[in-house]
Amino acid sequence: MNIAIIGTGNVGGALATQWSKKGHNIYLGVQDTNKFKGVELLKNEHTSVSSIGEAVKKSDTILIATPPTAIFDIIELMGDVSGKVIIDATNAIMKRPEPFATVYHCLAEQTDAKIVKCFNSTGFENMLNPKYGDDAIDMFMAGDSDKAKSVAKELALDCGFGTCIDFGKSDKVDLLEKFALSWINLAIMQGHGRNLAFKVMRR
Repeated sequence: MNIAIIGTGNVGGALATQWSKKGHNIYLGVQDTNKFKGVELLKNEHTSVSSIGEAVKKSDTILIATPPTAIFDIIELMGDVSGKVIIDATNAIMKRPEPFATVYHCLAEQTDAKIVKCFNSTGFENMLNPKYGDDAIDMFMAGDSDKAKSVAKELALDCGFGTCIDFGKSDKVDLLEKFALSWINLAIMQGHGRNLAFKVMRR
């Protein structure tokens, strides 16, 4: 799969690393190719860097892992994304991309891409290592596009997650962001530490 990574910090970097190990072609899309966060990612196999527009042109799937308010500039820089899959890994917890509630909703209104909310509900450490003993933790997704969900699930499994559970359609995107806040509350605010994760258990 050809994947553009927009946002090369902790989350984008962790996913880029995991996906490169599975043989996916990773195109880091940055504003300044000479100076950007995550330059060490170029040591990974199948990984290169270019402008955001060029990375998007080369890719079928786009991961956005930036601060939510950056989305307006990103939409302009991406260019035509019609029919491409966009994975929204952001959380509009502190600041929203006004007037939209989330980046997902902004993308849904302003692009013709296939969009899914995913990889937003846990810390980057769990993306680098989703195993807890013999168990693999779960990832979660939400959105209206079955195609985008299929891609997100495949990429979640490539990271080593046990499965990727469907939270519902676009009306559950905000709920999934609140679920992320639950992880932040337990891991950081309540001091349980970042090596904490969620898994759905069934009887």
